[in-house]
Amino acid sequence: MSFPFFSAAQIHRFYRRLASLIADELLPDEFPYLLTPAHHPALLTSKRAMLVVNRARFIACLFATLTPLWSVVDYIFFPTSLWLYLLGLRILTSLAFCSLVIFYHPNGTSRDAYRSLGILALIPATFYLASHIALASFQLTEISAAVAIGYVFLPFVLLTCLSIFPLTALESLALACPILLAQGLSSFISQPAIGSISWLPSFAGTFWLLAILTGIAMLASMSQLALMLVLVRQASHDPLTRAFTRRSGEELLDLQFSIASRTRTPLALAFVDLDHFKSVNDLFGHEAGDLVLKKAAETINRMMRTGDILVRWGGEEFLIIMPNTNIQQANIALTRLYQKGLAERQDGKTITASLGIAERIRDAAINSHRLIEIADNRMYLAKNRGRNLVIDSG
Repeated sequence: MSFPFFSAAQIHRFYRRLASLIADELLPDEFPYLLTPAHHPALLTSKRAMLVVNRARFIACLFATLTPLWSVVDYIFFPTSLWLYLLGLRILTSLAFCSLVIFYHPNGTSRDAYRSLGILALIPATFYLASHIALASFQLTEISAAVAIGYVFLPFVLLTCLSIFPLTALESLALACPILLAQGLSSFISQPAIGSISWLPSFAGTFWLLAILTGIAMLASMSQLALMLVLVRQASHDPLTRAFTRRSGEELLDLQFSIASRTRTPLALAFVDLDHFKSVNDLFGHEAGDLVLKKAAETINRMMRTGDILVRWGGEEFLIIMPNTNIQQANIALTRLYQKGLAERQDGKTITASLGIAERIRDAAINSHRLIEIADNRMYLAKNRGRNLVIDSG
């Protein structure tokens, strides 16, 4: 995509400079992850969702503790009837925050994170509107009116809270809009008379400050997301092959197994072991062995389908996680690997692999560890039968 006055290269440089303001370590293809959550890596999605829910619960715990305490100030300066109404409203709000802390626990899905953020925003927004309606219905004195101004600052507090979450630009805007809407509704409710525009300057000034604060919170959230993206990538990928590490692979397999079990869909797993790899190190040295491993990983990545996940399990062993794939589909996809070979040695000989395939439903695997065990056993069966084979049963 290009614009009339800018070339594609200029636009790309602009994006890179903009990304460097947030995190220098971002790769070029990672910048879109800061704008929208679409196509986020599965491991980033899981870890981010857990962090978002836990931080939402922390803020809820803080609000649950502090919300009732302000009723002391209300008691001193407000009429009794207004104080009692606000006290009941504060108690209900505090109980709602307590429910979020006690009964809501993270499960690592984006839906779970969005739900917690929605609840966290809905509770204070409801309190803000309800309290504003009550305050607008009373004729307050100068001192009590000054105290009532404190309620106006709640949208500012809510927008500030957004900055502690690792969010994309789209997510930040989606969460800020209800808060800005609540502030607009409160201004409309408190206008002095129908048709009067005397409230507009105050509304415009407040809205302008909230818009600036939204931009700052958005930048802070995107910076956190960028840092998290870099750290997850560096910690979860093998520096040689760029495949996922064993630890991150185990997390991803557990996550995919949980999703497959919940949705009752197939999940295939291939255990790949390079044939005669030790001879490469013995004959040509470890640098040559590293080159073979790198080329083998590149070959597997080229032949994998969108959504498949490559894991370096250890040494010359790899796992290929294949979501929503039955045993027949996995066999067809993986047969190409052992037929064409994965890499070449320095003497021109082809490096082949032995593969064992397991599938969650067909093999009645009760957990991800059992799925790995079945695939591993079949890989050794392929070794014993002469190598360069795919075994999916037995």
